[in-house]
Amino acid sequence: MPDHGRTGSAVTMRDVAKVAGVSVATVSHVVNDKPGARIGDDARRRVQEAVAALGYRPNALAKTLSQGTSRFIGLVSDAIATTPFAGQIIHGAQNEAWRHGYVLLVADTDGNRAAEDEAIAMMLEHQVHGVLYSSWYHHEITVPPALQQTDTVLVDCFATGSDLPAVVPDEEQGGRVATEELIAAGHRRIAFINTTTPSPAQTGRLAGYRAALEAAGLPYDPELTLFAAPEQEGGYAATGSVVAAQVTAVFCHNDRVAMGLYDGLRERGLRIPDDIAIMGFDNQDVIAAHLRPPLSTVALPHYELGATAVRVLLGLEKADGAGPYLVTCPPVLRQSV
Repeated sequence: MPDHGRTGSAVTMRDVAKVAGVSVATVSHVVNDKPGARIGDDARRRVQEAVAALGYRPNALAKTLSQGTSRFIGLVSDAIATTPFAGQIIHGAQNEAWRHGYVLLVADTDGNRAAEDEAIAMMLEHQVHGVLYSSWYHHEITVPPALQQTDTVLVDCFATGSDLPAVVPDEEQGGRVATEELIAAGHRRIAFINTTTPSPAQTGRLAGYRAALEAAGLPYDPELTLFAAPEQEGGYAATGSVVAAQVTAVFCHNDRVAMGLYDGLRERGLRIPDDIAIMGFDNQDVIAAHLRPPLSTVALPHYELGATAVRVLLGLEKADGAGPYLVTCPPVLRQSV
């Protein structure tokens, strides 16, 4: 077999996999003689030949891992490490992993598929106990095929038709509690500014808003459900419709929309919460806690998403299998209601 250019550097499982034409997981199973692994005779032979030709030798770490004592958990994300409020997913996962004697290996790929594939391959090579695959916002994803080779939990995302457990925020519960707080403050005519972007948040928060109204015996008025781009400009642009609707309170799809609405109401000489109460969603601290008055909102439970995902991966919590594992979104009350 020809020299594949490995001069002086250690041969890795990925090198063996490339020469043998198999996955890193297959090489790992053959090298570690994993019981129950379904590997064809031809693939096994090619791996063994590549191992001999390249002079691959499992290092001490690999030998330890082959005994099933890996204390690593992988976390692969698209952008949460560079997104301040979603970065709490890493914090929660890291703390929970450490509590149970595991170390978190983090790869933030910035949405680059090649980097993602490389990160997953490296984690498989290190025989991680499993992988958390996370997104910075709640949406449907396509599961990278390599994740089928190890235990995987999806975090803040889901894949329809996949048997992988998914840990996501309870959007409907969050929308319900946001509306309930406004009702508890005495409001009966409440508008909801929803996003124009199709998403679980769009449908779930609307369902929660409607459920809270129904439970309080208040009629749902479709004209009080407004739509705006999910950003500050969207909330500002919706101000005229809010004022025309003659409501006393508004539940905004997110804190950025609420921030724009603040600006629009202030320009019209209206006071918050005296004239109109406002409830946001997300609890982006850099926004919500620093508006004047500080914004009441509902928190996306990023820390708990990460911590819960680790517990699900380790079998300490069981998803019921009927759908995603829903994590409660708690209200954070300040002075805008």
